[in-house]
Amino acid sequence: MIDTPATATEFNTWTAHAKSLPETAIRHIMADCQKAEEAMRGWNPTRENFYRDQYLTYRDELLRRAS
Repeated sequence: MIDTPATATEFNTWTAHAKSLPETAIRHIMADCQKAEEAMRGWNPTRENFYRDQYLTYRDELLRRAS
């Protein structure tokens, strides 16, 4: 079982990746992250939060573009 939280390197990778994608791809990744987070709920809270962090990082890019 993987039980390590997201690292600064992963946040940086996600941020750079999100900047390179069209909105539709970002929304697809966000949906996948939500599904993964839900799958981990009640079973592996560290991984649940990992996928939530990933989701929020991609969402931040959408919010940045909207402003």
